[in-house]
Amino acid sequence: MRTPPEGAHALVVGATGIAGSALVEQLVAAGWQTTGLSRRPVDVAGVGHVAADLTSRDSLQQALGDLRPTHVFITAWSRQDTEAENIRVNGGMVRDLLAVLGPQGTLQHVTLVTGLKHYLGPFEAYGVGVLPDTPFLEDAERRPVENFYYAQEDELSAAAAAHGFTWSVHRAHTVIGHAVGNAMNLASTLGAYAAIVRATDRPFVFPGSVSAWNSLVDLTDAALLADHQLWAATTPAAADTAFNIVDGDQVRWRRLWPALAAHLGVEPQGPGDEPAPLEVQMADAAPVWERVVAEHSLVEPDLTRVASWWHTDGDLGREGDMLADMTRSRLAGYTGYVSTERALLAVLDRYRAEHILP
Repeated sequence: MRTPPEGAHALVVGATGIAGSALVEQLVAAGWQTTGLSRRPVDVAGVGHVAADLTSRDSLQQALGDLRPTHVFITAWSRQDTEAENIRVNGGMVRDLLAVLGPQGTLQHVTLVTGLKHYLGPFEAYGVGVLPDTPFLEDAERRPVENFYYAQEDELSAAAAAHGFTWSVHRAHTVIGHAVGNAMNLASTLGAYAAIVRATDRPFVFPGSVSAWNSLVDLTDAALLADHQLWAATTPAAADTAFNIVDGDQVRWRRLWPALAAHLGVEPQGPGDEPAPLEVQMADAAPVWERVVAEHSLVEPDLTRVASWWHTDGDLGREGDMLADMTRSRLAGYTGYVSTERALLAVLDRYRAEHILP
């Protein structure tokens, strides 16, 4: 638990997403004054809420003009059709947010959550060309392609120089956590996939590549990501630094898949010679999900708010080891660690307990 500095006021941008909701829970538990910025109200007792259009500086000014946060945690992004638009919109979000909050003179630290596309490339050029060696190191040179993560980092460091606060960047791998309606949610996607194949008496086939099945990979638990941000926000040795943040262990899907299947009550099956994308397999799954919802009295009838097939296909279709190095955090004093398998099964149990998954 990270005790707040005296007078601290945390603003979580994207407070209802996978990363943001875990952060809000930890901030409240640690006694921080906390405000969430999101489209929907934050369902956590004691948390203030503001709604704003992150793509409009006028909207941000109106919503945040009277707020005086000391620590800002940026966990939100908006997917666009092209990387040029991703840069314009997501870089602009960081720039406009800090243009509103920076001149108020209360900011002490700002964290920004990005990801391993910093090393792998954006959606349009994902995994194309010569990639850095794994495990990925934070000081690897930027790829020679457009990438909105680079734009966000540049806007953050420029605002920090202009307004005198410190910053940290947190490059997570696939985040495992609790949220509904999130665009990138591997845990609930696999849970929904299992429910659908169980309802149709089919095997739980690994939809990705043979390479992904056999290779080493790491993931990032949302609670660990939240703790890492709070550590950086309250640790002088972490100031003005970009960090990788992953669980600390490595897994192979060929080991994890059977454990996941056993937990979800389905029959595991490995990959075929070619991937079997969920986006194709599940194209007509909505009626099946409606039956599952009715049979189990689930609370979310809209399958698109539970499963993000496209994102999980991308995660499970990659080639080769996908690992991030944590040495920079360890040398700065961060010792957080979780078991990926236990974290994944625990979040699935939470979805079940809340009647989101059967």
